[in-house]
Amino acid sequence: MNQQQKNNTMKLPIVKEGVLIAGIFFFIALFCYTISCLLFGWFHLILNLFSGLFFILSFFILYFYRDPERIIVTDDNHLLSPADGRILEIQKDSDRQIIKIFMSPLNMHIQRAPIAGTIKSIHYNKGRFLPAFDKRAEIENEQNVIELSTSYGNIEIKQIAGILARRIICWVNNGDKVTQGQRIGTIKLGSQVDLSLPEYLHLKVKTSDKVKAGITIIAER
Repeated sequence: MNQQQKNNTMKLPIVKEGVLIAGIFFFIALFCYTISCLLFGWFHLILNLFSGLFFILSFFILYFYRDPERIIVTDDNHLLSPADGRILEIQKDSDRQIIKIFMSPLNMHIQRAPIAGTIKSIHYNKGRFLPAFDKRAEIENEQNVIELSTSYGNIEIKQIAGILARRIICWVNNGDKVTQGQRIGTIKLGSQVDLSLPEYLHLKVKTSDKVKAGITIIAER
């Protein structure tokens, strides 16, 4: 039977790293505005422009790092999307199928567990920052692979940094038990998430489909 659960691991609907960055930008904006009030002419105008720019950036950062609560409908027969975004490509071979999800800067960047299980391993690789659409990105870019042991077998969630994304954050550790839809990490400023599944699972998405983390059904038994 399906069960609805609410993920309450965070008090604010914004990732804490985002609050810090937005706070710094807001302080710079306020500082520029305060100094501009003491000046005249071009200096006054330039500082006002900088103040406005940093005010806008601070609100954009808050929007980018948004993390609203979601009602997760748990079902052991379904695997949910680990990320918000668009299906960039689906690759299949003899025993695995890989769903590549592209996240634009406007997408919410929280990654969630597609199914309940235990964290089997986490492998981080510091790499380059190529655009997500570059074929080399999935191999050469900074990335973090979370291997999840589940009733379906081993599932891998790969966090891949992009040309703007400069930091991958992982909120789980080896041996942790996670629930379906639980937050497991985030990537800063545009990126890609790959989901590797056993080949016997029936996919419910196709290339170019839009998906939401913890909401969209990616595959089923």
